[in-house]
Amino acid sequence: MKITSIDIIRTPDKGRASDGTLWNPTFLRINTDEGISGFGEIGLAYSDAIQAAAGILKDFGAIVIGKDPMKSESIWNTLLRSTFWGQGGGGVIFGGISAIDIALWDIKGKALGVPVYQLLGGKTNESLRTYASQVQFDWGPESKNLIEPAEYADVTLRAKAEGYDCVKVDPLGVDEKGNWQWDFTGLLTKRQLKMAVDRVAAMREAGGEELDIIIELHSQTDVNSAVQLGQALEPFGCFYYEEPTQPLNAGLFRSIAEKVDIPLAAGERIYSRWGYRPFLEDRTLSIIQPDLGNSGGITEGKKICDMAALYDVGVQLHLCGGPIAIAAALQLEAVIPNFVIHEHHQYAMISQNIEMCRYNYQPEKGYYKVPDLPGIGQEVTEETIARSEVMTLR
Repeated sequence: MKITSIDIIRTPDKGRASDGTLWNPTFLRINTDEGISGFGEIGLAYSDAIQAAAGILKDFGAIVIGKDPMKSESIWNTLLRSTFWGQGGGGVIFGGISAIDIALWDIKGKALGVPVYQLLGGKTNESLRTYASQVQFDWGPESKNLIEPAEYADVTLRAKAEGYDCVKVDPLGVDEKGNWQWDFTGLLTKRQLKMAVDRVAAMREAGGEELDIIIELHSQTDVNSAVQLGQALEPFGCFYYEEPTQPLNAGLFRSIAEKVDIPLAAGERIYSRWGYRPFLEDRTLSIIQPDLGNSGGITEGKKICDMAALYDVGVQLHLCGGPIAIAAALQLEAVIPNFVIHEHHQYAMISQNIEMCRYNYQPEKGYYKVPDLPGIGQEVTEETIARSEVMTLR
């Protein structure tokens, strides 16, 4: 079998996020001389690297034309070691490798007539506990920025009524006027601290003591402000504390871990085994959150998760992408023994996002079932392809 062509599918710009962020996943379809095609997705569906997504897929896609798609390990290493920028890493480089790798696994599963999880070792987890993610944007097919503590209590109750026993919130991101804000470096003011604490307190009271609450900070904070907030939130028994600072200096997480009694998590901006190594070796992260769309795909994702297991570190794959990204994540999460919980992002319920692909996989009563179709179990629709900007490499 040989790769004959690659379609890069850049979906139309849609300003769907309540903070105005553009939302247009970029998919990849790898076609073969045996009529089998595989789909991948690059993990740059939002914010300010969208143009780079199609560009890196064009550059890296040209390298794999003519290769045997069943040799995914060899292709992965070619893209890393035989391209000048490959060994420098980064989200765009590993994003390109990831999308290609996911599509190759999809082809492999389809060619052999089995879901990808069978090729990775079979199911360890029959169903996947799932949390409602980013509830500061509300919960449901329409999103808006929540402001008042009562709104945070209400969204918690609605998620709980659907069967979720865990929710994630960024309690700082939305200001008192409903605007999204990014920079909380330095020290938090009393007003900012009270705003965040009041929101989490309302969620804890509404959800009860058995509800798990994940605190998300999007690396908006630095060591000082993360310690301030983390210590203030300790009485609420939070599940874990996500991206309390940026991951470029791994040692900063040690400073936070020593002062805040909440498990730390990070990963959506950490790429490959090499990127995760310092965090695992000093055991600052209790939960890692690799995104299969930018950390190296299924090939590298499995290795990262296995390496984390050596250090008793749990895994929650990061998911803020389209339906192809969700399907790929489910396949790997079904296999790994250190799986903790699945992220169900608020964007995953937006109709335009759902309609991009053939199947609408949604959790039931807070748990996901893993698709049993061959490959990753998801495909981009012809209707989506028709209205997208498509670049074909031959």
